[in-house]
Parts: sequence; structure tokens; C-alpha cells
Amino acid sequence: MSQQTTAHQTSANDEAHWRKTTNLMWTHLGIWFFFGYVVHMFAPALNKIIILGFPLGFYMAAQGSLIAFVVQLFLFAKQQDKIDREFGVAEDD
Repeated sequence: MSQQTTAHQTSANDEAHWRKTTNLMWTHLGIWFFFGYVVHMFAPALNKIIILGFPLGFYMAAQGSLIAFVVQLFLFAKQQDKIDREFGVAEDD
């Protein structure tokens, strides 16, 4: 196999890896935007719902969004590792 063919295959592999990584990033950025901004826009309406004595809008601002962000971080890392392994660019364990 010539070096040009190998470079072309590597480039195609890199482009596919980057495409999947970019899609994952945009998906998680959308989720982050939802929990960071959209939920808080509806806080007055959510405050009418009471859970364990606290208005839901307060709970989402004080705890819910933070929990969602931490869970999202772990999910992103797991999903990115899966993509990296699929394309052969994963870090050694």
C-alpha cells in the first residue's frame, strides 16, 4: 500500500472521528443550554409546583441543574471514550 493511500485512509478516519465528536459536543451543549438557561426561564411557573416543601423552580436552580451538569460530564466522558475506541485513538488505560 502506498503512503498516499494510507494517508487518505487516516484522513477519512480522522474526519469521521471528528464528525462524531462534534455531534456529541453539540448534543451536550444543547443539554447544557437547556438546564443552564431554559429551565430557569420557566422558574416562576415551576415555582407553583411544590416538592418536599420547596418550589420546583428553586430546586432546579439550586440543585437540579448542578446535578444535571455533573451527570452530563460523566456521560460525555464515557461517550467520548467509546468514540475514541471505535476510531482507534483512545488513550491507554
